[in-house]
This record gives sequence, structure tokens and C-alpha cells, in this order.
Amino acid sequence: MSVSEYPLDLAAWIERIRGREMPVFGRTVESLRTLIADDRASASALAKVILMDPPMTTKVLRLANSAFFNHAHQGISTVSRAIVVLGFDPVVELALSVALIDALLNQGIRGRLHAEMARSFHAAVQARWISRKRGEGAGEEIFIAALLGRVGEMAFWCFGGEQAHRLDRCLSETDVREEEAQQRVLGFPLRQLSYGLIKEWRLGALAAAAMEMDPRGRGPGRSILLAHRLARLADGGWDSPGGRQCLHEVADYLDQPLTALRAEIIANAGEAARVAREFGATEAAGLIPQVAPEPEETMIQGTVVPDVRLQMRVLHDLAEMSLARANIADVLQLVVEGLYRAVGCRRVVVALLTEDRQSLVGRVALGADADALAARFVFPTEGEPDDVLDAAIDSGEAALINADRLARPGAERLLRVAACPECGVVPIGTTTRRIGLLYVDCGGKHLDQECWDAVRHFALQASLAVALSATPRP
Repeated sequence: MSVSEYPLDLAAWIERIRGREMPVFGRTVESLRTLIADDRASASALAKVILMDPPMTTKVLRLANSAFFNHAHQGISTVSRAIVVLGFDPVVELALSVALIDALLNQGIRGRLHAEMARSFHAAVQARWISRKRGEGAGEEIFIAALLGRVGEMAFWCFGGEQAHRLDRCLSETDVREEEAQQRVLGFPLRQLSYGLIKEWRLGALAAAAMEMDPRGRGPGRSILLAHRLARLADGGWDSPGGRQCLHEVADYLDQPLTALRAEIIANAGEAARVAREFGATEAAGLIPQVAPEPEETMIQGTVVPDVRLQMRVLHDLAEMSLARANIADVLQLVVEGLYRAVGCRRVVVALLTEDRQSLVGRVALGADADALAARFVFPTEGEPDDVLDAAIDSGEAALINADRLARPGAERLLRVAACPECGVVPIGTTTRRIGLLYVDCGGKHLDQECWDAVRHFALQASLAVALSATPRP
């Protein structure tokens, strides 16, 4: 096919998508961009634009309440409150992204569309993470720029009609590279369509700059480019040659050893799937690679090796939740996750006192067979001062139990239920308001002093949250 035989050129495709296929989205973009460019625009004006679209309102509020965007963990029930908590510009960007995803979902060649959408969400989460690791800030702006970076590819697979089917066949039936196939069928690569739509809709200077920059450059644009490459190569497996090379490139860019980053990078894929579902892109979420990280050596001579960096992040989040008077159930859930993922405990149970304070009952659990352990974790509080469980509640005494301490009163009833000769219990709460305790073990392995100190640190943070929740707000 000669160039003259292509049905539409690049400019015509931009005009078709902008004017005929997505005019409503274009008007939404114009309304939101007008607000963000106006220093005098009020929160009420932004709220009005969002509230005029009920589906958008619902999704913006759902995203505003998600842990990914709501770092303060404050409950948000109105658009006005979302603007106060998250900020004016982040809410604009959220609304813009919601409008785009809604305009594209469930149309066109769905397999190709959802694959592009999956990579875009994956890249957006990885880009924000890379940028934050480098201390660049503007995390939400980078997330949105990465999410919109392949808008042309998504729009084409949605509205490309016969040309999209031709390109689909070319990619499916030949071994040509993706960009070569696009050039052959369309006469231009789809990244040019993305760039054109980003400029046409004014989707952000950062998204356009990332497409123009040298791949070897630095700054937020490089984070976006690396994240998109990472998302694409992850489809072939983290341990494919390309995947390994890109992981090393990310580690080099962050100037940190890959061993310290690999698990986080892979965990980001799970975060991306959760974010995609929050946006309503359920099919795309299912396409984001959820390969579990390779089991890393977590025992050295029988001792658990904590992830100190992750501990610090979780403790920081716990401190913020405590100061914000977050729901205690949410605090305890994060404590359990921190002990499991960051400290390296193999089973964690939060046991709470019943209303009459006569029994301890397992409520929150994580780890191997932890739910079954929580169901069995029911102990009368008998008030025996030497009993490890009673002492935790009555005297606030933590107890590390091992082979040398199994004869301690109360240890035998704990062993009958937990079936683990090495474990620890730490009280939660204050002298005047003890609410329960934490149980931890390492699957029978030795729980060393460093890990035991970390367990008590997490319990202390939970106790601080309990204390603050009982004090009036300033």
C-alpha cells in the first residue's frame, strides 16, 4: 500500500477522534482545563463540573477514599471535601482520568484496548513510585501523565474500525514489530497519535514532555518512560531477558541495589491492578501481571531478616493515621500487614477483649493458616498475674516465648492453640484502656531480638493510636 492509499492521515485521525468519536470527553477536558488554568477558579466551580456527571462523581469519590490517593486516610463523602483533602489540581486530574477511562471502556477491539489500558495503569503506578523514590514529588501529576501517555493507542483500538481490525490481523499473523506494523497499516506510528491528542486536548505538559525527551534523560519524564517500558516488558515475565534488563535500569536510575527494590517493583503491579479496578477498568486489571516475586531468602541461620525500608514506610503511615484519629480497625489492619510483610512474621493475630473483658478473641489475622488460628484464638482472661496472656492485659507485659520459657504459666494454653513453640505476645492499648494483644510467630523459626524489637515498635504505634483516639481533637 502506498502512502496515498491510507484512508486517513495522522491529522485526520486526530480530528476524527476529537470531533466525532469523543466530543463529550473533549468538552469535559475543556471545562476542567479552563478551571485549572484560572487562578481564581473556586472549589465550588470544580465541584459543580464533577457533580453534573453522576458516574464521574461516584468514581472520583471512590478514588478519593482509596489508600492510593488518600494518604491522610480521611473519610471523604463529598466532592467538596475531596478538594479540601486531596487538593484542587489532584481532583481535576482524577476527574480527567475518570472521564477518559469511561469514554474508552467496552468499545472497539476489547482485547487490544484492555491490554493497552492495563499497561497504562501499570506504568502510572510504577512511574509515581520511581519518582517518589527519587524525591521528585508531584506524584499524582506523574501518575496521570503516565496513565495518559498512550491515549492514542487506546483511542485507536476503541474507534479505529476496519483499520484497527487490519492492524490487529497484521500483529497477530506476522512477526513484524509493533511500530513497523502500525507504519505499514496506518502510515504513522500510534505514538504520534498519542502525542497529537495530548497536545490537542492539553492533557498536561509533563505527558507531552515525556514523549519528546531523550530516553537517557533524567527527571519525571524519565520516570514515565522507564515505567512504560517496565509495564510492557513485564507482560513477558519479570525474569525474561528484557524484564531483567529493565529492572536493572530502574535500579541504576534510582542508584539502589536491585535486591532492595525487586519485591517493591513487583508489588507495584498488584497495586496497579487495585487502582485499575477503582477506576472501573476490571478487565484491564486482570491483565496486569500478578506474578509473585521469587521467594527471597528470609532466613539466615534460622533468623528472620526484616525489610527495614518497608518498616519505616508502614510506621510512617501508622503515625499519620494515629494523628488523624483513623478508625482503630484500619490501624490494626495496617499493623498486621506491616508485621507480616516488613518484619517477616509468618503468622500475626490481633486478639481483642470482648465487651465484658472476660475473654480474648482473635479478630484480625494474616499469614499461613492465620484465619484458622484466629478462629481458635479464644482465651478466658482469668486474672492470673503470672499468666503470659493475663499479664499482657493486666500489667501491659510483653512476652517472648521460646523453648526455654515454655514452662511459664499460660504458655501451655497458647501452645495448644498456636502449635508453635516460639512466639510472642504484646499488649495493645494504654494503662487505662487496654484493648487486646498482638500474637506473632515465625513458623517455628527463631524470632531474634531485632525482629522482636520491631514487633513491639508496631504494637507501640497501635497503642498510640488507641490513646489518641480517646483524646479530643485540638
